[in-house]
Amino acid sequence: MTTPLPQAFEQAQARVKALSARPTDEQLLNLYGAFKQATEGDVQGDRPGFFDFKAGAKYAAWENLRGMSEDDAMTRYIQLVDALTDRA
Repeated sequence: MTTPLPQAFEQAQARVKALSARPTDEQLLNLYGAFKQATEGDVQGDRPGFFDFKAGAKYAAWENLRGMSEDDAMTRYIQLVDALTDRA
């Protein structure tokens, strides 16, 4: 029997917090975008100002997934965590 998607998503969140090696900035942005898309849906609000690089990068990572379903975003997040835990 397979784990229901929401439960697997929660387990992936716990696994990412327990990583011994810090993910790269790109990996963190990919995780952030997938997490936000899975939990909040399409990005809303204005893009952060030009000089707020960190917030702008996070916004862009989330915006790149616009239109992705909640289930697909959860699956993407789980796959990203799986890739990180496989290399650890």
